[in-house]
Amino acid sequence: MAEAIPLRSPRIQTQDDDPVEVLFARGVTDGLPVVPPTEERVKRMLAGADRDPQEVIGTVGPNYGRATVEKVAINAVMAGCHPSYFPVVLAAVEALSDEKFNAHALNVTTFSATPLTIINGPIRQQIGVNCGHNALGHGFRANATIGRALRLMIINIGGAKPQQITKATMGHPAQYTFCVGENEEESPWEPLHVEKGFRPDQSTVTLFGGHSPLQINDHASRSAEQLALSIGWTMASLWNHKNFPVFSDTVLVVCPEHAKTFAQDGWSKNDLRQFLFEKIRRPWRELRPGVNGGEGAGVSMIPLRNQATEPPTDETLYPKFPEAGSILVIVAGGTAGRFSAAVPGLARGDSGSRIMTKEIRC
Repeated sequence: MAEAIPLRSPRIQTQDDDPVEVLFARGVTDGLPVVPPTEERVKRMLAGADRDPQEVIGTVGPNYGRATVEKVAINAVMAGCHPSYFPVVLAAVEALSDEKFNAHALNVTTFSATPLTIINGPIRQQIGVNCGHNALGHGFRANATIGRALRLMIINIGGAKPQQITKATMGHPAQYTFCVGENEEESPWEPLHVEKGFRPDQSTVTLFGGHSPLQINDHASRSAEQLALSIGWTMASLWNHKNFPVFSDTVLVVCPEHAKTFAQDGWSKNDLRQFLFEKIRRPWRELRPGVNGGEGAGVSMIPLRNQATEPPTDETLYPKFPEAGSILVIVAGGTAGRFSAAVPGLARGDSGSRIMTKEIRC
């Protein structure tokens, strides 16, 4: 069956004994060795989804290269994906190509943004996505290669190469791969895709334009309010401790033990989001430029000032988060260890990146 699939991509003819070195020389890697995309491997990948190889999924910024199913398959091979992952990769590319996700902004900013891929639904277990211990770490092919496939497509289809178009000041290791499955089985709450209107038996991929995760340690809090304050005031340092409100949406990855603490006190995800929005606030006197650091709240205050009914005073409290809905909550990680994580995002609004969720068509 795979042999009958026609391919249109140009072939590389080489006498070199090491095709890995050829691919390095052509600049199509992420700095690590890639799997040579032979015709046989690409056809096997294409057989993982019933799609026309020449169908255009979308265009990938910043250069807006055309992401055909065939081109996506080539990069998925290079990333090391199994063909069973291919429907997930295709859905992720659909999200990556959405104008509202704004891959262009994500890849030209000096902020070290990268797509965080969140997988929900039955496909997690079908293809072996890690949702438990070491959920944001190494050791699982599905997580590592699905996330890496997106990075390779950003480089090879989108044209975003570091020190060229990509101008991230620092960068971070998650730019190689950043993929996690929600631990739905250990969560007391409805999973992300159900929150977004999908059925539990559907599978989805959600992309979030995020920075590196900040791990939050709290082994002592035993009530929902104590734990929320502990997590929230740690999150207050995201971007900068003076950025009130933070410019972006934020993903909060709650570990199962922390999630149980919230659930034992009857808190829902919405309760947690609303509490963080209402309680994590600082007075303007602490946020003035030059007070405890030169950054100052600056332009992040303008929308709030425009909404204010009275002139602000030194005691006016400003929230860390733009609104309760700007905090996306998922449950992931192992069942032992009270460590959660927060991932700040790229700026919100038309010039920023919006969270995108797409159904995985298996």
